[in-house]
Amino acid sequence: MSTDLAPPRSPERPPCPALGPVFAAEYKLLLRSVCTRGRLIAIGMLAGLSVLTALAVKLGDPYFTLDAGVDFVNGNIATLIPVAVLVFGVAVLGDLIDDGSLVYLWLRPVPSWIHVVAAWAATVTIVVPLVLAPVVGATAIIDTSPELIGGAALGGLVAIIAYSALFVTLGVRFKRALPWGLVYILIWEGFVASAGKTATRLALRSYVRSILGSMTDMHLKLGEFSLAVGIIVPLVVAALALLYTSRRLAKTDVA
Repeated sequence: MSTDLAPPRSPERPPCPALGPVFAAEYKLLLRSVCTRGRLIAIGMLAGLSVLTALAVKLGDPYFTLDAGVDFVNGNIATLIPVAVLVFGVAVLGDLIDDGSLVYLWLRPVPSWIHVVAAWAATVTIVVPLVLAPVVGATAIIDTSPELIGGAALGGLVAIIAYSALFVTLGVRFKRALPWGLVYILIWEGFVASAGKTATRLALRSYVRSILGSMTDMHLKLGEFSLAVGIIVPLVVAALALLYTSRRLAKTDVA
């Protein structure tokens, strides 16, 4: 007598939930987790200092030139915005990896890119109103020309998009990523990028400066690219960084 034996059944994975609600929920979770009072106060004070500086400069010289306005915006884009993005970007997933709590997100049956894009979106959401809005407002105090205000807004937004992706990657790739980010901002972009064309191409600051220079018709050091290149390259860098981070996170032992 023959008996039909059913083939062994492989264990079933939990069904993948709808990605839209999962992304929204994780985005809100990461946004709340990274918005600590200390970070908000520290970066908010730096942004407020930018506004106070603009007020002091304008009161001291009401007939400020466009050149001085470009220098003011350039200083904010070169230092304030990258540092603000660094503080939040490396922490949004990096803190969860360091304390082991990322495992609760990582074990959910969703693609790893959900975690990465949610972290990037949370960083952008924080820095745009907290830093970019005061910088644009301070720019308008110094000079109301549409070219300067538009250059500050567009250059700052592109910088936030690109730096957010880069520093989320840094937070996943390295422990204690904050010092590494400061080395990139202050040493690489501040000094090494001026050494040659190759180093200039590897500095996001040069592309952001190109946006500001193109929109105001001003020549800025390291700002040697066209407006289109200044916009497209940072966005491509951001997309590649998020792709790399998604693949890296999928293979990372977060338990």
